[in-house]
Amino acid sequence: MSLVVYLAACALAVSSGLLCRRPRSAAFDGLTVSTCAAVVLGALVFVCSAPLTLAAVNDLTGVANFGAPLTYGMLSAYSCSLFILLINWRGGPRVRVRRTALGCVAAYGLLVAAIVVLFARADAPVERLRDLDTYYANTPYMREMILLYLLGHTAAVVALCVVCVRWAREVTGMLRTGLRLILIGALLDGAGFQLAKYTAVTARWTGHDLDFLSTDLAPPLASLGGLVTAAGFVLPRVLPGLAAHWHSLGDHRRLGPLWSLVRSVSTAPEPPASWWQPPLARLQWREVSIHDALLALAPYFDDRVRERARAAAVRAGRPPHEARVAAEAAMVADAARRAAAREEPPGTPSAYRLHATEVPGAGGLVELAQALVPVLAATPAVRTAGEGTVKAAPG
Repeated sequence: MSLVVYLAACALAVSSGLLCRRPRSAAFDGLTVSTCAAVVLGALVFVCSAPLTLAAVNDLTGVANFGAPLTYGMLSAYSCSLFILLINWRGGPRVRVRRTALGCVAAYGLLVAAIVVLFARADAPVERLRDLDTYYANTPYMREMILLYLLGHTAAVVALCVVCVRWAREVTGMLRTGLRLILIGALLDGAGFQLAKYTAVTARWTGHDLDFLSTDLAPPLASLGGLVTAAGFVLPRVLPGLAAHWHSLGDHRRLGPLWSLVRSVSTAPEPPASWWQPPLARLQWREVSIHDALLALAPYFDDRVRERARAAAVRAGRPPHEARVAAEAAMVADAARRAAAREEPPGTPSAYRLHATEVPGAGGLVELAQALVPVLAATPAVRTAGEGTVKAAPG
């Protein structure tokens, strides 16, 4: 069982690491800090509850079952962190958020103190690493300690479920997905871990033996619930950034045909080479460099080439916008060929503006690059124009 619990703790630690990879401006954001605190405390709960950890703590302190109040206190701190996370998630005036959070800390601080006092008063000389809750279910003071930690955690999980159900109706997208995952994790915790614990302890109170619910069923359900809950916290805050990076990588790759054609013209300074450079930064540099190259090629633009290519595209039944982009691709390819061959620019300078220079972002450039693919495939001379030294016409 220790291996399963440690794996869950490692997964939560990785989730916390992903959350901490935020911009510096968000480093001290209350929501980010409270989310990281909740995930880290969840990982610590799993570490503390592992039988190997419990045995080590008991041996280190010389007190039988000292790991129990440590684990229950950590679980109470985790429950408190869930409340504080909900408080920050709801938002509101900073003074009210701070006051409510401090009240929550005070309440759970008293709960932890009560757990420690009850353990100190109890008589629990036999070390129990897996079945302490049921073994000491009828022992004075231990009974109250066990009930207290369960009730404190139940209150946090019930509040979490209520908030998730309410907010899931009001939001969309990844936030709704995250709320649903948190709700599923909370239900696994409540209907799995806690219900199993309550049932096993109550069975002991009534003279029955259902210890397997507490020892065999509750731990894996708690691990699964914790992982699903952590995923609900992490994914809405991590996936949008990952999706943006993935989109930037795709655009960077799709700009390849255009970049290979005009890269010899660009005079934009190259950034320092680094394998860890964010995809968005690489995409932005490529955009700037391509725009610089298109500006240098502008004197070679020939409106006649563009008009012929546009007319051919229209005759082929292509929509007006596609015909325009295809014509622009033909004109840019012709300009790159002229510049590479050191030909003179056309007699009448073109005042035409490319669609890619009229729209923000990389979308226009990506369209132009993809329209260049058939042009470069059909004209080897144009495809190799960007491989040599291209001399742009003087402005």
